[in-house]
Amino acid sequence: MKNEENNYGYMHRELERLEAEGNLRRLPRLTHEGRYVTADGRRMLNLSSNDYLGLAADTDLRSEFLDTLTPEMFVPSSSSSRLLTGNFPVYEELEAELARLYGKEAALVFNCGYHANTGILPAVADADTLILADKLIHASLIDGLKLGTARYLRYRHNDLKHLERMLHEYAPTRKRTIIVTESIFSMDGDEAPLRQLAALKQRYPGTLLYVDEAHAFGVRGQHGLGCAEEQGVTKDIDFLMGTFGKALGSEGAFVVCSRTAREYLVNRMRPFIFTTALPPVSVTWTLFVLRRLTRMEKRRKRLVALSTRVHQALHTAGMPDLSSSHILPIMVGDSADTILKAEALQRHGFYVLPVRPPTVPAGTSRLRLSLRADLTNEEMDSLIKHLQAL
Repeated sequence: MKNEENNYGYMHRELERLEAEGNLRRLPRLTHEGRYVTADGRRMLNLSSNDYLGLAADTDLRSEFLDTLTPEMFVPSSSSSRLLTGNFPVYEELEAELARLYGKEAALVFNCGYHANTGILPAVADADTLILADKLIHASLIDGLKLGTARYLRYRHNDLKHLERMLHEYAPTRKRTIIVTESIFSMDGDEAPLRQLAALKQRYPGTLLYVDEAHAFGVRGQHGLGCAEEQGVTKDIDFLMGTFGKALGSEGAFVVCSRTAREYLVNRMRPFIFTTALPPVSVTWTLFVLRRLTRMEKRRKRLVALSTRVHQALHTAGMPDLSSSHILPIMVGDSADTILKAEALQRHGFYVLPVRPPTVPAGTSRLRLSLRADLTNEEMDSLIKHLQAL
């Protein structure tokens, strides 16, 4: 018992503290059925996934894909990193398609967005590099900053004046500077001013722009390529990262960049070099969906229409709404109160989860709604009614 206390006592105390604060997490026991999940005997519409276009729940699309497979194509494991024996032709097909869609020289595929964000920045930023990152970037980007040797500073969220002051003061002291932002921020649902960031980059020689489009890829822009496409600044972004595990209904991530940057990452990016590659069958599915993405404008327009309705309803109810996207945070503040409101929505058939510290700062706990294009009008009416009653 003494060894147990010595070895694990601090863990027990930390878990007790988290539970007392209403911030203890447990893995949910869920049964999935298309757009719905069942937990504790309650069937609920899933509004906590990132299946923004409804592709992951689209069994017709899945059946169409399965009809194209042969036993030879169904390869469930790469069994190696890509630098050893895991570089199947379908990876290069996918990367060529991404580069073509974005009009970039090259693309590189990763196992997930976390690998991309924790690996790219430490690889390309050395001790002579300064990184200026938005205050609200995702945890994976923050971890990427901490893993590298570059100096990094955080500018106030979407505050261009603050960023420019930092560029003016600090950029001349470094060989290169990298501005890092998300396009749609994962917890607040608001957007970065990419046009202005691109213009700011041009005024400071030696400055690169890194944009995480994880929550915009698939749903924004004429062809679903993200906010950079929508704002016409794709050519100005040096590292444009997106993920397949959200709107595209698959797994993995990518960066589109210069040919030189791609080859450098292949040689210097540790999460890429030392990881068994994605299963080829998964990459085949990603390529299958990607080749149809440009024709999914109807789904994207549907998602915009649904999002607009909820934004208007929140405004009418006098509820704060800072989001400009399909991600809608309902700010509560206290973690325990947030849990109670989430449970209320779940009782009415909507699987909405509380987001609490450390994911968000203390005192800013919230409900996070991830809207999806396959919501029916009746479901939307019911959701709005219960949101306004919170």
